[in-house]
Amino acid sequence: MNSKYINQILEQLTDIENHMKSNFASLPEAITQIHHSHKLSAQNLLHYLSLRNIDIRKLQDDLHVIGLSSLASSESHILRQVQEVKMRLGASYRSTALSPITEVRATETLKRKIHHLFGVNPEANLPFIMVTFDKSFGDDYAVIKSLLLNGMNVARINCAHDNEEVWARMIHHIRKASNKTGKPCKIYMDLAGPKIRTKILTKKKHHKENLEAGQLIWLAENKDDITTDELVISPGIEGIIDQLKKGERVLIDDGVIQGDIEWADHQRAAVRITRVSKPKLKLKDDKGINFPDSDINISALTEFDKQCLPFMSEHADMVGYSFVKSPEDLTTLRNEFNAFNIRMPHFIIKIETTQAVKQLPAILLEGMKDETFGVMIARGDLAVEIGFERTGEIQEEILWLCEAAHVPVIWATQVLESLNKSGLATRSEITDAGHAAAADCIMLNKGPHTIEVLETLKEIIKRSSEHKNKKRYLFRPLSIARDFITQLTSAQPIE
Repeated sequence: MNSKYINQILEQLTDIENHMKSNFASLPEAITQIHHSHKLSAQNLLHYLSLRNIDIRKLQDDLHVIGLSSLASSESHILRQVQEVKMRLGASYRSTALSPITEVRATETLKRKIHHLFGVNPEANLPFIMVTFDKSFGDDYAVIKSLLLNGMNVARINCAHDNEEVWARMIHHIRKASNKTGKPCKIYMDLAGPKIRTKILTKKKHHKENLEAGQLIWLAENKDDITTDELVISPGIEGIIDQLKKGERVLIDDGVIQGDIEWADHQRAAVRITRVSKPKLKLKDDKGINFPDSDINISALTEFDKQCLPFMSEHADMVGYSFVKSPEDLTTLRNEFNAFNIRMPHFIIKIETTQAVKQLPAILLEGMKDETFGVMIARGDLAVEIGFERTGEIQEEILWLCEAAHVPVIWATQVLESLNKSGLATRSEITDAGHAAAADCIMLNKGPHTIEVLETLKEIIKRSSEHKNKKRYLFRPLSIARDFITQLTSAQPIE
């Protein structure tokens, strides 16, 4: 092997190592205020972000050619991996100069955090499985028992639906079935979060309106200031209209309807429909609205959510926090639990907005102020927000960053959805379910074929897990890493 070629590779690796260490030296004091159990994880996350701030694809190819690690699949111990590769090329270190975050230690750290969050998994080589509960489960002990016997480890209760009486019945049957079967089951409760949904203000029969591309509609909090005969819709939450700007997109009903804002003031916004999924599409009340380009400043924690906290404190092992956009949202939830002076269940931070993706490093570091927390990739809303064409890419980036931070991940939304609803799986969702093996827990939505889904999912995951380490990724720069490191090195506050 050409010694000049080897020396060039070694020099590049040394530059990368120094780059990673120098950025960690810039760590703001505010970020260091984390739980002691996350200290090494925070270091590794920053090292990884430093690496992903630069383009090393050519170096990765060179390393692969000479038979060494290309640094792919090393998210959990990235600095130590760089050092190990350098030692294979002849570099030497004092033991005190080596990063303590080895692959073995990183694996043990993540396993410990998974155990704290989800408990003991009876099937050690499989992710935990979370099942969303339907209202009918509150009165059906037999179904809950069957779910436990077929692999459910976590029961999900969505507090956007039903009430405390129904939730209490569900939890009673879960605890009873768990004791009877000897199958442990954690209780996960989702905060409803803000509901940005259509409310048709135009008074027409059944509150349904035909929509087609090219049509102009209006967003407004009320119809008082609009004299036009066009369709008028309220987003359901005060203050949103005032934050919209010309040129920003509006997505309705999970992106089935798309439009662009042509004009906006404090009370109204004119939206030109640019796409509908089919002719003569009827818009109804209570359909979700997304503003993927807009910086909407509304609290992730609603008054209804606050009222639910005492019940969650008493019954839930985990609380799912919807529509998190910034580290401050986590502070808000902590403060509310502290104000009640009640036990705080483990937080599950749901990543489902563009802002959350951009702020993910800072959100993870804020989460590290608690001993135990997790992240949920809420793929439904996330896909609408970032665009379906980028969903796969962003899913991977979230997984990488959580792996670097040693944070447990829940893979959620539309897993084997067709099978769950109709009893017949599509080819694409079988492939998608295989990708879920990369997560630590998989969430299933409710449906009439949940038992069959559990059986199918376990079989898919068993087969997929045998191959999941065989891919080699190339590390182009990540915008998430670039933005975070830029803020860090310019001494700007991490927002």
